Amino acid sequence: MDLRSEILDRALEHGFDLAGIAPCGPPPDAERFETWLVAGRHGSMGWLERGRRATVDPRSAWPEGRSLLVVAAGHSRSELRLEDGTRVARYAAGRDYHNWFGRRLRKLRRSLAEDGLAAPSRAFVDATPLLERSHAAAGGLGFASKAANLLHPRFGPWMFLGELILDADLEPTPTPPAGSCGTCTACIDACPTGAIVGPGEIDARLCISHATIEQRGPVDEPMRTGVDDWLFGCDVCSEVCPWGSKAPDLSGRLGTRPEFESGGAAASAADVLALEADDDQHAARWAGSPLRRPRRTGLARNAALVLGNRPREGGAVALRRALEHDPDATVRATAFWALVRGHARDAGVRHTLDRARAQERDVAAAADMARTDRAGPPA
Repeated sequence: MDLRSEILDRALEHGFDLAGIAPCGPPPDAERFETWLVAGRHGSMGWLERGRRATVDPRSAWPEGRSLLVVAAGHSRSELRLEDGTRVARYAAGRDYHNWFGRRLRKLRRSLAEDGLAAPSRAFVDATPLLERSHAAAGGLGFASKAANLLHPRFGPWMFLGELILDADLEPTPTPPAGSCGTCTACIDACPTGAIVGPGEIDARLCISHATIEQRGPVDEPMRTGVDDWLFGCDVCSEVCPWGSKAPDLSGRLGTRPEFESGGAAASAADVLALEADDDQHAARWAGSPLRRPRRTGLARNAALVLGNRPREGGAVALRRALEHDPDATVRATAFWALVRGHARDAGVRHTLDRARAQERDVAAAADMARTDRAGPPA
């Protein structure tokens, strides 16, 4: 067996569903990535600009690299909701994939080194300056969709990706017959906020996942209704993808858990808003879960948006409490917006709103509340 085959077989033995070899050099989409950055479509994700050089050519940061081992593991495509119907992106079911996937990848790295198959210098899982999907496509793991996802004939878009930089100069794995979205535009047509601005082109500033996970501070006013009932992330483009609908349901495998609870997770958006008291409590409740990512302020803000877009039992009480007592100005301003949008005609709410505006000392939050009041509730 040749060296490449041994390395690929070892990756599959460590529990990855797919493995391939790609060149350690500029990925196929490097030029598109730079154009995307110049256009400002990365939104608030400033680290993408800071890591631009390594993203465009990994050898600028890891000159020892000769090849990339790209691996993938399928994950559940079962819909994920809280008890009140509030939606959460499927990949957040259970433990944070950065942790368990990263541990598996590091074990593979040690195994390759101990047996003298390669001397991998770095293991990457998502949060690094690599165009993962582009490298994975170059290694034969799938093809790019019009929603900028990587699609595989079996797993559709429901995959986690990772990479090892290898010092061995290996022949890239042959790419399978080119897949294609053909004339399908389901993801473009279904995107609630128009974030897919063209085939394979995403404007993160319009993306629900960016707004609910990466964006700090208040969500831009035009995006607030677009968030709808998504507490964390968004799966719409993958849900409507014909490739995604054919994928197997892999609930409960590879580190995910069939149940949603993580550290005493809340059952409703109102619970999330009421329980997100401080950063320490947030970190403890969501320990090991992707839902730690937006931090306390972001998750409470998202819960308030959901309650404004989709009023629920207990929502008005949680929103009024947040408006009157939350220590963060962003959460207070978002709770104000949600009460105006979903509960402006409820008894006593107008008095609460007027008092909150009069007492607000944060200039930005006060201005936000004033704009919300001028716009008024939806007709």
